[in-house]
Amino acid sequence: MLRILNLEAGYGPLRVLKGISLHVSPGEIVALIGANGAGKTTILKTISGILRPTKGEILYEGNPLHTMEPYRLIELGIAHVPEARRLFVEMTVEENLDMGSLRGEARKQREKTRAMVYELLPRLKERRKQLAGTLSGGEQQMLAVARGLMSKPRLQMFDEPSLGLAPLLVMDIFNTIKKINGEGTTILINEQNVKQTLLIASRAYVLENGRIGLQGTGESLLGDEHVKTAYLGI
Repeated sequence: MLRILNLEAGYGPLRVLKGISLHVSPGEIVALIGANGAGKTTILKTISGILRPTKGEILYEGNPLHTMEPYRLIELGIAHVPEARRLFVEMTVEENLDMGSLRGEARKQREKTRAMVYELLPRLKERRKQLAGTLSGGEQQMLAVARGLMSKPRLQMFDEPSLGLAPLLVMDIFNTIKKINGEGTTILINEQNVKQTLLIASRAYVLENGRIGLQGTGESLLGDEHVKTAYLGI
């Protein structure tokens, strides 16, 4: 579904990604793990077109994303739930959801998709007329996830979805991601909670200083001595 080949990208003169190659197959949950500054968020931003690569290719079902205008990714079935949620805080929950379904087939099926989202996340239905800025942190994160789902993605990317949440809410987020994947959406996730991420991941890539240091199944990396020492504190 998604293939990245020899990707290099960064911020101005700062080169963050140094020859990254990875792939995501349909139906998988693929995780990016690593220390802060390793390049995980930069990969997602480059896939989304927020950043442009200086070298390499990003192919989605054969389409070259690295030369495409970012707004076209929604039409291809790609959604990006960014770090820090980026909600429209002075709009209601329902208005935020509608902003996720402005184009094409997603707009035509808005009512049906919204009903599905409310079934998956009933708290949002209770809060649908409430301003997004007045929600709790966990509710805001759920709304960010739901807004991404409103575009009817086939590939949904998550950037630090559990950041700043209490442990019980973290489990809610991971359970929601598993449910989304179970409904047929492919997932690419960058997450600091390494243990919980590897428990749900089909495969994972460990980034170190802009390069892939390790890769494997979630289960195999949970048992890897380097991962245990560096990321799990074992």
